[in-house]
Amino acid sequence: MKISIVVPCRNESKYIAECIDTIFKCDLPNNSELNVFIVDGMSDDGTRQIVLDLMENYPFLYLIDNLNLLTPYAFNLGIHAGGKVDYVQIVGARHILSNNYLVKSIQKIENDSTVWCVGGKIINEFINTTGQVISKAMSTSFGMGIGNFRTLNKSGFTDTVTSPMYPYWVFDKIGFFDEELIRNQDDDFNYRIKQAGGKIFFDNELSLKYYVRGSYTSLSRQFFQYGYWKVFVNKKHKAVTTLRQLAPPFFVLYIGIWLISLFGGKFIFMISSIPLIGYLFLNFNFSLKARDQKVKWFAIFKTYLILHSFYGLGYLKGVLDFFLLNKKPSNNQKRLSR
Repeated sequence: MKISIVVPCRNESKYIAECIDTIFKCDLPNNSELNVFIVDGMSDDGTRQIVLDLMENYPFLYLIDNLNLLTPYAFNLGIHAGGKVDYVQIVGARHILSNNYLVKSIQKIENDSTVWCVGGKIINEFINTTGQVISKAMSTSFGMGIGNFRTLNKSGFTDTVTSPMYPYWVFDKIGFFDEELIRNQDDDFNYRIKQAGGKIFFDNELSLKYYVRGSYTSLSRQFFQYGYWKVFVNKKHKAVTTLRQLAPPFFVLYIGIWLISLFGGKFIFMISSIPLIGYLFLNFNFSLKARDQKVKWFAIFKTYLILHSFYGLGYLKGVLDFFLLNKKPSNNQKRLSR
């Protein structure tokens, strides 16, 4: 059995060594051949040298240049480098796999022919206090939406997963990752799986440690891009791929209408304020539930606002660009969000 691991990477010197070490420590099925491809977007922070040094210890570790610097190109470069194998595992450079991740994913796919993709639960790690707050907010259904894989706590079918494993024949059937998509390329790919009749399985017994972003600036940019590129995916498929994505843009639109209501008289203002009061109450309630001794409720409250508002703003910018103005994706939304 041949397995390819593809790790897209750019400027991840803090995390890449741990990522690689844990991959090679993973349990494997008997008679397996594992190759790991680090597809690097020309890092300039020492990441490349770390990988080159590790190649001396791991003969099946390879470094591939991604001159385009963008994630979907990295996915496809790594998959093609591995050739026609049995399984392809995508791993983020900040993702630290549990020892059973590979073998359990393969077992699930081999035991259920309807499953075309498997992924596990995220265990958020943080590098500073801000990252700790962000981790709390992104682990709740209020922060990320009901049904989001980040908030699931039991195994079952879902619409997407992180660090997914695919049998190679899936690429033969539906093609490779869409290189037009700078963000949401995995969402697009998994949507195509479902459209082709396959299922995506979230396995709660699999886990990966994920180092959460440690600044609100990078988080804001990240979620603006998520919203922006989600619209581009919808346009390509001529469908809204999930309903929960609509909540943030409607929230932002509502805030705009509410601000206008300030000039419409006391009664109109009071009526229009009811949804906002409801949102603030829910935000406050979920913030209280998520707090602990180290993370105060107001910090989580603020983070929820950032997640929802910037995703919504990005989504509305996408609607403006892709549907109303019929423009191509903005170059500003192709830059890294960290």
